[in-house]
Amino acid sequence: MLDIILWVIAAALMVIGFAGTIVPMIPGLPLIFAGAWLAAFIDHYDEISVMTLVILGILGSFIGTLIGIFTGLWGLIFMPLLGAAIGEFIDHRDLLKSGKVGFATWLGMMIGIVIKLGLAFTMIGIVIAALII
Repeated sequence: MLDIILWVIAAALMVIGFAGTIVPMIPGLPLIFAGAWLAAFIDHYDEISVMTLVILGILGSFIGTLIGIFTGLWGLIFMPLLGAAIGEFIDHRDLLKSGKVGFATWLGMMIGIVIKLGLAFTMIGIVIAALII
């Protein structure tokens, strides 16, 4: 019975972690890693090896995830755009250039979210493959 509860917790951690790749207040990749570790622990590291966990740890260890925990949705979406635009405007007093810099910063953040989603799919796929194969 305890194993079933632990498996449910491991799966929940990974599902919540996946949601966290989009929702800024949830540390997505670290939660996926925690779920993977719990799954490996339950199975005595037979199906999900320590090496697999090391690979997942490397995939999930982005500093931006830790920083994103504290910024919230507003901070994640708009503050890089505004901060870059304001900083550029203060430095050069060129509104058009400031807007371009702000947009480029925002675009970079959105690309980062897409990359985190890709990593989340990869990490969860590795865990599922290790359990099935």
